[in-house]
Amino acid sequence: MLAAILAAAALAVAATSTDLRDLVAAVGGDRVRVESLTDPRQDPHAREIVPRQVALLKSAALLVRIGLDHEPWLPRALAASGVTPRDVDVSRAVVVLDAAIPRLSADARPHLHAYGNPHYWLDPVNAHPITARLLEALAAAQPEDRALFAENRARFLARLDAGVARWQARLAPFAGARLVVVHDTWPYFMRRFGLTVAGAVEETPGVPPSPAHLGQLIERMRASGVRTIVAEPGASPAIVRRVADATGARVATLAPSVGGEPDVPDYIALFDVAVGRLARVLESAAAASTGPVSR
Repeated sequence: MLAAILAAAALAVAATSTDLRDLVAAVGGDRVRVESLTDPRQDPHAREIVPRQVALLKSAALLVRIGLDHEPWLPRALAASGVTPRDVDVSRAVVVLDAAIPRLSADARPHLHAYGNPHYWLDPVNAHPITARLLEALAAAQPEDRALFAENRARFLARLDAGVARWQARLAPFAGARLVVVHDTWPYFMRRFGLTVAGAVEETPGVPPSPAHLGQLIERMRASGVRTIVAEPGASPAIVRRVADATGARVATLAPSVGGEPDVPDYIALFDVAVGRLARVLESAAAASTGPVSR
């Protein structure tokens, strides 16, 4: 009975990603009821509006979103719901990378990531300013729970900071290593852990690469000895394998969001898995490297 009463009194929050859902839950605890509007196994840029999203928005007091241009589907979902929950755009809490890139493509059409790279949750240290903003938003909605929200946040950040120290130590031997990514998802992650993105398989984010671009990328990887590719679970296996076979590179498949695969059920597990896999692939690539591949 008590559990039912508490659930009914909990603040309803809709988050646009599972990562933000997890961070809201970390701060809000049992005083919030938060659900993600999206499935991390689907393309974040091309989504159909479904009844579940509309229902969640109708019941939500707060809408927590990634912002920038990461949710082009959201205006349609809000229009379909006919409501406007209080908007919490957490991109305003972080320093955005690539914010100075041109906002229009050469043919005057907006392009993805036009307002800066939106994958800022992949720097775990960004959870500090993100959860600070979440704390203020939740406390504004439920002032009587501010102290509880602050305690929850402090407890979560203590676990996270211990994780950051562990992850940095694991990747420290590879500082300065150059990697190729499939999608432009990883600049925050790489910067945090001292790694360098040397190129991307996708010439334009979200658009399959042209044969000419792939050929140029392969030649650059051969010439510079880049031996590691970071792919995501949804990446084209054929394209990734073509680049790997042509360059002798090892492939690290990393989920970029909580729930993107069964091994990453929460925000801290997301980095435990990503760092562990990447470190093993970097070790393998270093052991196998004998200089640039010649073909």
